Amino acid sequence: MKTKQMKTMELGTSNLQVPRIAVGCMRLTELSEDQLVEYINWCITNGLNFFDHADIYGGGACETIFAKAFKKTGHPRKEIILQSKCGIVPGVMYDFDKDYILKSVEGILQRLDTDYLDVLLLHRPDALMDPKEVAAAFDELYESGKVRHFGVSNFNPMQIALLQKYVKQPLLVDQLQFSIVNSWMISEGFEVNMPTDGAIMRDGSVIEYLRLYDMTMQTWSPFQYGDWEGVFIGNREKFPELNDVLDELAAKYDVTPTAIAAAWIFRHPASIQLIAGTTKISRMQEIINGSNINLDRADWYKLYMAAGHRLP
Repeated sequence: MKTKQMKTMELGTSNLQVPRIAVGCMRLTELSEDQLVEYINWCITNGLNFFDHADIYGGGACETIFAKAFKKTGHPRKEIILQSKCGIVPGVMYDFDKDYILKSVEGILQRLDTDYLDVLLLHRPDALMDPKEVAAAFDELYESGKVRHFGVSNFNPMQIALLQKYVKQPLLVDQLQFSIVNSWMISEGFEVNMPTDGAIMRDGSVIEYLRLYDMTMQTWSPFQYGDWEGVFIGNREKFPELNDVLDELAAKYDVTPTAIAAAWIFRHPASIQLIAGTTKISRMQEIINGSNINLDRADWYKLYMAAGHRLP
């Protein structure tokens, strides 16, 4: 089935036009080289030209194999948008020192076989962060042309504000875990001032902060529940009511449950870009179809409550 034209959006306060769906590259090592070439080519052909990497994905292997496969597609570099993340030393620490950021970016560029990154994100907050060090690193990367835009991942509003005080370049993105089930940033707004679990503020009203300052929210694990516990779609043992509603609305809108779960995210008025980590073309097709659905307000709330949330 031919997909509809991919919808685009501006990334944060920049004039960079990006697709509503970004291709998450964490699982690329699951594909053979031929499969990866086919996958990348299909994504680009269907308007999915934004690829989200991180220096720790596959220990760097995901960036390396992506570069080799992308070269074989024959598409020019200017046709794609490359985003990567740095700052995590796996199992040891987080590191936002200037030298570490610069060294990390050099490694990313080498593995991706490119002269520049379109977007660089700091992967997780570093408690020992000196924002002046980060600002110095960003200045050097920007002035050298090695990084064109910047953002963060898994930051709360005060961490963003502290960093932006020193960084000259606008922080365009905050990449956060978000799904119908993992939607505490929604529940804390509904259940404010209530003695309920949903009222617990885990992120400092981050979704409102991003809307106030025109930052793009990127969602990771949009179909997962808990702390990497699994996918909620089709999991009737843990989420019977939610899957009943997903099936009901899939029939109503003539799409799949995955498309409905994606549409639930896109229906929110925040500037949201969904990071799709699948390596299956068929699943990516479903997510694209979901981006073209405008859920009824009542359907959006029905899904929210079916996931176990409440309305006061």
